[in-house]
Amino acid sequence: MSPQELQTVRLAARGLTNREIGAQLFLSPKTVSYHLYRAFPKLNVASRAQLAGLDLS
Repeated sequence: MSPQELQTVRLAARGLTNREIGAQLFLSPKTVSYHLYRAFPKLNVASRAQLAGLDLS
């Protein structure tokens, strides 16, 4: 997983929206969505709710 994807996933796991994540990482919400789309299969999850239970350190 790329560092950008990991950073995006960590923020999503904390409950931030795509717009909030984008503002913190200086990305568009659409780019945030793309990073999450690429990261979910790598983490074997299907939703943001499942991210909370993962160890993302």
